[in-house]
Amino acid sequence: MLAQALRARQASDLPRVRALNDWVLHTRESRELRAQTEQMGRSMLEWLKNRGVADDRIAALAALPPAPSWPVAFALAAAHSGAPARDVLLAFAFGWCENMVQAALKAVPLGQNAGQRILAALSDAIPPAVQRALALADDQRQAFSPMLAILSAQHETQYSRLFRS
Repeated sequence: MLAQALRARQASDLPRVRALNDWVLHTRESRELRAQTEQMGRSMLEWLKNRGVADDRIAALAALPPAPSWPVAFALAAAHSGAPARDVLLAFAFGWCENMVQAALKAVPLGQNAGQRILAALSDAIPPAVQRALALADDQRQAFSPMLAILSAQHETQYSRLFRS
């Protein structure tokens, strides 16, 4: 989805960006997961606004109802950088992996060395996953993680600032 959003951003294809943003929001199965992607999207939007770079795409991002999702907002930031799509996806995936390992370090008894070993193993899996993602068509894209949705729904009303970004 990020690769497709990046291409849509680079082409200034606002209807496509809107459709991709809607897809992301509709695939977030719980209020918690949706709030997370919306908050991270809004935070990225604020960062982009504060850079002081004039770009109509920032206003278009801000106008996405009800909010820009994290991957769509990240795609706009990446489009500003001019980095190749493969590099953008590698950075995004590594950031996600690093965040998950950091969350595990805080939530379970896991030492720094174990966290580094997990991150190294995840890092090895990123390049092939990125190559596959770059080649996916719309009808091949999916967001299927039923246990994540079930576990999220079981505690979505529990407030914790620990993992909100």
